[in-house]
Amino acid sequence: MVIKPKVRGFICTTAHPVGCAENVRLMAEYAQSHPGDKGGPKRVLVIGSSAGYGLATRVSAAFGYGADTVGVFLEKPGAGGKTATAGWYNNAAFEKLARKNGLVAESVCGDAYATAVKEETLKLVAEKLGQVDLVVYSLASPRRTHPVTGVSYQSALKPIGATFEGQTVNTSTGELSRAVIEPATEEEAANTVTVMGGEDWRLWMDALLQANLLADGVVTLAYSYIGPAMTHAIYRDGCIGKAKEDLENTAKEVNRMLENKNGRAFVSVNKALVTQASSAIPVVPLYISILFKVMKEQSTHEGCIEQMVRMMARIYDSPEIITDGSGRLRLDDWEMEPNIQREVNRIWNEITQENLESLADLAGYRHEFYRLFGFETPGVDYAADLPEDLI
Repeated sequence: MVIKPKVRGFICTTAHPVGCAENVRLMAEYAQSHPGDKGGPKRVLVIGSSAGYGLATRVSAAFGYGADTVGVFLEKPGAGGKTATAGWYNNAAFEKLARKNGLVAESVCGDAYATAVKEETLKLVAEKLGQVDLVVYSLASPRRTHPVTGVSYQSALKPIGATFEGQTVNTSTGELSRAVIEPATEEEAANTVTVMGGEDWRLWMDALLQANLLADGVVTLAYSYIGPAMTHAIYRDGCIGKAKEDLENTAKEVNRMLENKNGRAFVSVNKALVTQASSAIPVVPLYISILFKVMKEQSTHEGCIEQMVRMMARIYDSPEIITDGSGRLRLDDWEMEPNIQREVNRIWNEITQENLESLADLAGYRHEFYRLFGFETPGVDYAADLPEDLI
C-alpha cells in the first residue's frame, strides 16, 4: 500500500507509519543531544501522550533524562485498508525506541476522561513505575463525557460577548478571507470550560494521590497559550480562554493538594505551533504563518521538542524555577519578545493576497501540518509500497 496524504478541512485522514516513526526518532535524537542533569524526572506519567506537546514531553523525559514512562492516549489502529491515526504510529514508534534504549515504556489507549481508564492507568503505574515524580496533563479534545454524570459536552471556538470579525487564511489554498463568528452562548462557554478546563487534571491528581502513586517532590504540568492581542478575541478572551483560566486556577488547587508531598503544579504557556487544534481556530493559522517567518529570520523558531527540552531544563536544571506573576512557566517568551511582535504586527497590517506568500511562511505552515501526519519527513520514501503488517 502506497500512502498519500488526504486532507479534509483541517484534518488529514491518512497517516504514514514510516514518517511518524522517523519524526519520533528525530525528536529522540534532539533530546539525547540536549541531555538534562541527573536530578531530572525518572518515572513519568503523560496524559495525552501521542502527539504535540504531550509526545514531545514524553520524548524529552525519556531520552533527555532516562525516564521510564506510562502514556495515556485515544488513537485508532489501522483497519480495513485504512491507516491508523498518526498518534497510534507515534506511540508505537516511541515504545519501540524507548525499550530499545532499556527504558520502561507502557501505554493505555482509551478515553482519559473515563473513570475506567484512570483506574487501568493507576494499576499500570503501580506495576511498572511504583510512584511517579512527573505528571503531564496534555489533553486536547473537542468533547468530554463527564465521568460522574455521563453527560457529554462539546467545546466551542467562539468569542464571548461580541461578534468576531478578522482576517484568516485557508492554509490549503492560500486564500485570505474574513472570518465572522457569532458570540458563544453562556451554555457554550460553560461547556468549553467543562471540556478544556482543569477539572479532569484535578481528578487525575486526586486519584494518583489517593492511590499513593505520587513521589515526594512530584511536579505536574498542564499546557496553555496566551498569544498576542490580535488573537485574543477568538482565543484568550473567548471560550477557549475561559477554559485556560480555569486550568490556571486549577493549578493553584493542585498545589494545595500536593503540599504534603512537597509537590508543585505548573501551567506552562507555550509557543504557538501547528497542531490539529490550532489549525481549526480562525486567525491563528495566519498569525502562525507570519510568526514562523519572523522567528526563523531571527533564528529563534522552535518546534514542540525544542520547546519541551527547554521547559524541562528550566524545571530540573536551573537553580530555581522562574515563573511569571501568575505562577506560570512562560515558554512563549521568545514568541512574545517585543521586537518579534512588532514585526509580526507590521506584516499583519500590510499583508494582502498578492504579498501573502512573501510576507508569511505559508509553505512552512503547510510543511509542519503534513509532518503532523508523518508526511514530508526528510529521508522517507513516500513512493514505497508498505506491507500490510506495517500499516
